[in-house]
Amino acid sequence: MGNEEIVVIDAKDMNYRELNEKIHEVLNKNPNIKKIVLKNVLGQRYIGNGIQKRGLTIEVYGVPGGDLGMFMSGPTIIVYGNTEHAPGNTMDDGKIIIHGSGGDVTGHSMRGGKIFVRDDVGYRSGIHMKEYKDKFPVLVIGGRAKDFLGEYMAGGMILVLNIDREGKDLGKIEGRMIGTGIHGGSIYIRGEVDGFQLGVAADIKEFTEEDREKIKKYIEEFCNYFNLNEDIREKLINSEYTKIAPVSKRPFGKLYTHDLR
Repeated sequence: MGNEEIVVIDAKDMNYRELNEKIHEVLNKNPNIKKIVLKNVLGQRYIGNGIQKRGLTIEVYGVPGGDLGMFMSGPTIIVYGNTEHAPGNTMDDGKIIIHGSGGDVTGHSMRGGKIFVRDDVGYRSGIHMKEYKDKFPVLVIGGRAKDFLGEYMAGGMILVLNIDREGKDLGKIEGRMIGTGIHGGSIYIRGEVDGFQLGVAADIKEFTEEDREKIKKYIEEFCNYFNLNEDIREKLINSEYTKIAPVSKRPFGKLYTHDLR
């Protein structure tokens, strides 16, 4: 091993700690590495955590465990399967592309980078997402999201396309408590959302052509990753979306004591 551009690791029967130590060993011994391929992954946690290396791709075949790509800055992780909870937890930069579904709290506390999920995500996805200066996290969900999507969101964008694997409409979304506590950023959901589905501090805003232009590039990127044809691409771009944003920048301001003397 040394200066290889592609390294394959068979994770079968490996403890999560052993697998992650192996990944970092490969990175240390191969400064010019471009790709790490992980085969037979089955629930190992913390894959890709804290790695800061632009131009690196990690391909995961199987089902990675919790906190995939946590604190990651730079690499691209491609998962050919589903993920467990919290992929992209506090991710700083890079991409996570999931050819399946994401677990609960997908994109937890993201502060940069992009996550593309082909199918669905679990509860509280996008919780505590935040943006700062040039850091703008984006979570794109091809299918649906469970309740509390975008809870306490402080920045960035969540985009829900509401289609199945063939690009067909999934019908009206059923998630509740959307945007509970949101005080920054925007949630775009393809189709109609009723007011009773929103959480405290969330509000339905006008979806403008400027918004359409804003989400267009992420729709195109999603379609490229998951090989969706031009007809589906055009349908997604030209559909009607519900925009959900904060009622105000300080929705809970009245709950705090101004004079603490």
